[in-house]
Amino acid sequence: MGYDRTVRVKGPFEQVQSEVRDALAEQGFGVLTEIDVQATLKAKLGHDMEPYLILGACNPPLAHRALEADRSIGLLLPCNVVVRADGDQVVVQAVDPGTMVTLTGLDAMAPVAREASLRLDTALASLKGTGA
Repeated sequence: MGYDRTVRVKGPFEQVQSEVRDALAEQGFGVLTEIDVQATLKAKLGHDMEPYLILGACNPPLAHRALEADRSIGLLLPCNVVVRADGDQVVVQAVDPGTMVTLTGLDAMAPVAREASLRLDTALASLKGTGA
């Protein structure tokens, strides 16, 4: 089972990650958390790696609907979006919201997952990616 939605984008990492934030905002997602994996692994382990960010994106109305269906869904929120360098491209990946339905088995989660998927797919498509 796939659990991601992925696009590959040509361009400088800093520019693409800024465009990702803008695209998410246009779809009603705010970035609540950011983990700079590259900096963290360098500081904690002395490990060098490519630029790699994990953005915790949240669309409050969708999060509210999901929490109303299942309070434990907070374990899967916010929607994680990864922005990482891969050679001359930047890979942008969003978790597939359908995994909420699969993992919980709750039919009430399906409409929330469909809307979140539509919004994330629209944001990713706006990046003019080259596909997965």
